[in-house]
Amino acid sequence: MRPLILITNDDGYDSKGLKTLISVAQSYGDVVVVAPEHNASGLSHSFTAQRPLRVREITSEEGLSIYACDGTPVDCVKLGQEYFCPRTPSLVLSGINHGSNSSINILYSGTMGAVLEASLLDIKAVGFSLVDYDPLVDFTSVILYINAIIGIVLENPMPSQVCLNVNIPRNVDNIKGIRLCRQSKARWIDCYRKCEDPRGVPYYWIDGEFVCDDNGEGTDQYALEHGYISIVPTTTDFTAYSSLDKFDFFNSELRIEN
Repeated sequence: MRPLILITNDDGYDSKGLKTLISVAQSYGDVVVVAPEHNASGLSHSFTAQRPLRVREITSEEGLSIYACDGTPVDCVKLGQEYFCPRTPSLVLSGINHGSNSSINILYSGTMGAVLEASLLDIKAVGFSLVDYDPLVDFTSVILYINAIIGIVLENPMPSQVCLNVNIPRNVDNIKGIRLCRQSKARWIDCYRKCEDPRGVPYYWIDGEFVCDDNGEGTDQYALEHGYISIVPTTTDFTAYSSLDKFDFFNSELRIEN
């Protein structure tokens, strides 16, 4: 039996990146796609709890089913594996995202929210992103690498509840190779630009600057800036293990009893 691959994204079911990922995945197994009806970028790990979800069928043919869901990428994974996959997926793929999800961007990413959700279900999962926001970007040069990564993941075991965050540099015609990396420490300095609509009512539009002071060798930012595809093993465990001992004063000084 061919592997079953569940695919989603956050750019919407009609995005070029998603179509590219589907075409690659079909060479490895049967594909079920459950992707957002509309662009759902920046929704992180959010899911829909305040209203019902609706799903419509886009394509149904041998080895390929495509559905559009009016929820978030995480909704798509939850619904996909429960209702639209005939069996438990061997792999969940998300992307190919139009734009970077390296470094701190993973925290805001709907693409990676879906991948992290799949990892919580103990399903192998990989998120792919290209550092180019052009909706018409040419993915031809990266297909070889995506194909190789999918094959390796299917053939090898992965640790429980660990997924992969894969980012591809902007200059796709001069990729030097692939590097296993750690996530670099960075931040967004955000600001909201205040404007007025034609009736004089104020509204606010987010803007920001990406700041990275940790782009040394071994980080995903270093790899991308030097022409390499970065792969960062990722988990939902946010515990700052290296800092646990620095908070030992809670054990020694804080005593609250009923």
